[in-house]
Amino acid sequence: MAETIRVDLPVFLHDGDVTIGAVRDVGPDKIDIYIENAGDFSIPRSAVHEVHFNKVILDGRKLDQKVRDAIARAHVAEDDENHEETND
Repeated sequence: MAETIRVDLPVFLHDGDVTIGAVRDVGPDKIDIYIENAGDFSIPRSAVHEVHFNKVILDGRKLDQKVRDAIARAHVAEDDENHEETND
């Protein structure tokens, strides 16, 4: 059963992936989401693939290039961190 989109729900590009951000605002034709490392974006409701288990899943084929580029950078800072163990 589909759930209602609510502020603060996590947003994913694919179910099972790492979250890319969170819902900031919900309108009749769009939702505003915050994408990590990129800021706020308005997404048409037609780009929402599914809402279930308290998460919003987007349909990447229905997102414009600017949003897809932002999603690609969502976790870049985390990926660039040095995760080597130290003996401090």
